[in-house]
Amino acid sequence: MQQDTNSDNQALRRGWTTGSCATAAAKAAFAALQDGHFPDPVTITLPRGGQVAFALAEARFDQDAAEAGVVKDAGDDPDVTHGALIRARVRLLPAGSGIRFRAGEGVGTITRPGLALPPGEPAINPVPRRMIRDAMQEIAGGSEPDAEVTLSVPGGEKLAERTLNGRLGIVGGLSILGTTGIVVPFSCAAWIDTIRRGIDVARAMSIGHVAGSTGNVSEIAVQALHGMPDVALIEMGDFAGGLLKYLRDHPVPRVTVAGGVAKMTKLAQGRLDLHSKRGSADLAALAAVAIEAGGGSDLGECIARANTVAQAFSLSSAAGVALGDAIATRAWTVAAEVLRGTGTSLEIVLFDREGTLVGRTDFLSVDAAHSLNRLR
Repeated sequence: MQQDTNSDNQALRRGWTTGSCATAAAKAAFAALQDGHFPDPVTITLPRGGQVAFALAEARFDQDAAEAGVVKDAGDDPDVTHGALIRARVRLLPAGSGIRFRAGEGVGTITRPGLALPPGEPAINPVPRRMIRDAMQEIAGGSEPDAEVTLSVPGGEKLAERTLNGRLGIVGGLSILGTTGIVVPFSCAAWIDTIRRGIDVARAMSIGHVAGSTGNVSEIAVQALHGMPDVALIEMGDFAGGLLKYLRDHPVPRVTVAGGVAKMTKLAQGRLDLHSKRGSADLAALAAVAIEAGGGSDLGECIARANTVAQAFSLSSAAGVALGDAIATRAWTVAAEVLRGTGTSLEIVLFDREGTLVGRTDFLSVDAAHSLNRLR
């Protein structure tokens, strides 16, 4: 098993995607239909080369089909599907049928446009489909197999409630995912992919205004502020850069970036990765903004010594200083630079921990020459 290290230099185990597990299960089941035996362990080839062997958790024949299951090991990544059983049921079809994919228990179905597959298709992504097809062709001596492959994840519908599948229009369960076959611990690749797919779905549904939020409180607050449908909401978390860079290449007319005071202060200070591991907000710089916004030197000194950004905002509010608007203005400048050339109208909104609006800019075109002057 390949390893990574965390910030404490501790070894972190890599794991395997649901796509890899499904491929192993499907290959074992198809092999059993050919010669009556389930290979255990079963070896598959990863998309970028290299092979890995999986032990079977279950294997059985059922009428005219064979079923095999693999327990997913996500390594040290906090994956909701870690420990889930990924099952494949394979049934032979008449010659010329090709491979047909079906969603079984706990695997979702796509209901909205904008994803890699059209509505009505089982949520088995293109790379896992290709992996399964290649593995079965290997068993079939290189020819195209004629078989129905039904993937299921017992309990998957409940697990899917902990993902953003519902917002993407994937109902009834999980997606079978993976582009490399490997889960890299804490890579956040799945989160970035979800941000992108959320934008794709919104664009495909002609949603002209999307809102990226740093968390649940800001998402609920911005939805109430604008009366937005769920499909227009993109939970960007710490990945402001991931959201903005994808919107730069896949623009929408109006974008709101919403977040709590601490993360929006980081954005205002030029950071596109808002995670705490990238560092805290600069309180001395925040103090200077407060003074520029009309606060006195005493307020600036108190903010520079504050324990948190939230405390700094509380001090500013008590002094009657609109620190939130000043930070929103600076955050707009940083975000607009990423979106330059798109024609998008951008708004920044800040909320406190209770979801109260504490700072905001107007919607301004990122390309209008006068926008920055108006903000300043």
